[in-house]
Amino acid sequence: MANNAVSAGDHHHHSDGHDHVHHHAAKNIKTAFFLNLGFTLVEIIGGFITGSTAILANAVHDLGDSFALGQAWYFERLSGEKSNARYSYGYKRFSLLGALISTVFLLGSSLFVLAGAVPRILHPHHPDAGGMILLAVIGVAVNGIAMARLSKESGMNARVVALHLLEDVLGWLTVLLVGIVLIFWNLPVLDPVLAVLITLYILRGVVKNLMAQIPVFLQAVPAELDLSAISAEIEAMSTVRAVHHAHIWSLDGSHNVFTVHLEVERMLDAEDYMQLKDRIKTLVKQHGIYHSTVEIEFPGEICRNMPDAGTG
Repeated sequence: MANNAVSAGDHHHHSDGHDHVHHHAAKNIKTAFFLNLGFTLVEIIGGFITGSTAILANAVHDLGDSFALGQAWYFERLSGEKSNARYSYGYKRFSLLGALISTVFLLGSSLFVLAGAVPRILHPHHPDAGGMILLAVIGVAVNGIAMARLSKESGMNARVVALHLLEDVLGWLTVLLVGIVLIFWNLPVLDPVLAVLITLYILRGVVKNLMAQIPVFLQAVPAELDLSAISAEIEAMSTVRAVHHAHIWSLDGSHNVFTVHLEVERMLDAEDYMQLKDRIKTLVKQHGIYHSTVEIEFPGEICRNMPDAGTG
């Protein structure tokens, strides 16, 4: 008898209202991206002119956020796109690739800043405190405006980006404070020390991101889901004898895919088959699984994926 595949977890379609929200969020993220990127270029130049490693460290932090904003804007637009013959699961996994690229970039630029800052702790060089204060005031204003625009949005993407911008505001307030201290006291070592602290903070985020991305790339079972518990739930269903080839993996860290083979106790009639499909659909919904495929195997049928089943 031919194997039967049940698709229980249909993809959700966006309504017009949802599209409007997406478009609005994407527009605000786009504005924040260009504000951030433009200012990042100003601070890279400003960091070299003022001779402040703390400003260069902050520039790296802001550049990382520009990457995050650029990805958020791009993928906020792409997330509504349908799957196609080439990318049958759609474009959700692209955000994972973007996150990896920006993580690797941040790692490289952070090490560059550390290479400049650490020697300056041993041999302090007095930066232009006035220039630092000016850039810090602009930094607080630019990031504050971008954050205010995004904090009104309800989307997850927009909220994460608003949090990034809050970090930037706090970073610039610290640079402002150091600039003011340097005007009144001759403590040039504060600048490279602050640069090292900012960079260590960035590297902590980089390591955390990498640790979150690697299991997704390796198609690990998402941490919030228990594969054996879900398999046991299915095995407890009437008409189901055994569960095998159960897999859960994530497209992008939030959209999870589930596939499983079910061995049933007896030949199912149409009504039993429909009931089993409904129970699987409910289970998939309960666990927040984005897409699922379930294969039914009847008594005496050899699983296609077993070594002795041939290539079928």
